[in-house]
Amino acid sequence: MIHPRQINTYWADRERPWEYAWVEFDGLRVKEALELAGLTPDSPVYRSDVKELNLKLREELLYIARHPDQSPFHLIGHMYLFLDCLTRSAVSRKALRDGRIQDFYIREALSFVEQNFQNDITVEDMASFCNLNRSYFGKIFRDAVGKSPQEFLIAYRMSKAAELLRRTELAIKDISSGVGYPSQLHFSRAF
Repeated sequence: MIHPRQINTYWADRERPWEYAWVEFDGLRVKEALELAGLTPDSPVYRSDVKELNLKLREELLYIARHPDQSPFHLIGHMYLFLDCLTRSAVSRKALRDGRIQDFYIREALSFVEQNFQNDITVEDMASFCNLNRSYFGKIFRDAVGKSPQEFLIAYRMSKAAELLRRTELAIKDISSGVGYPSQLHFSRAF
């Protein structure tokens, strides 16, 4: 695994050359999946002792690499199958940090943002979704993520807006609305 901003040099054995397949991915749950699989910048090599899942993982990775023209939803589905095989088959699999309940709430909040960023949601909505008091939610969120819930929501929306600006020909008005800002003025100030 090559992590962001990491420089690598490698070469294959002359007698046993490698077959390369590159897949780039990101998302709110990727860090969690990589941690579960034991993959970190200091430990980037995947090892498995579960042959059946290892083969399925390879199959999904090659499918994604060989079908770049499929729809994004189709490829995302295969990416989730890949991540599932990765986390279930890795030898160095780790349990979530101490299984703390706060981690559960943070995962739920991140999932809520990922699914609802385009709607008019607030920090109160995030806390309510987790059935937590707003101030307690804000504290555990900042401790876990390093940003306040509001800062995270704005940053997530702006990353989605930047992606839409790069990849589509949508009007600013449509992008603004699509990332949860009905007012173009508020969107431009946030951006």
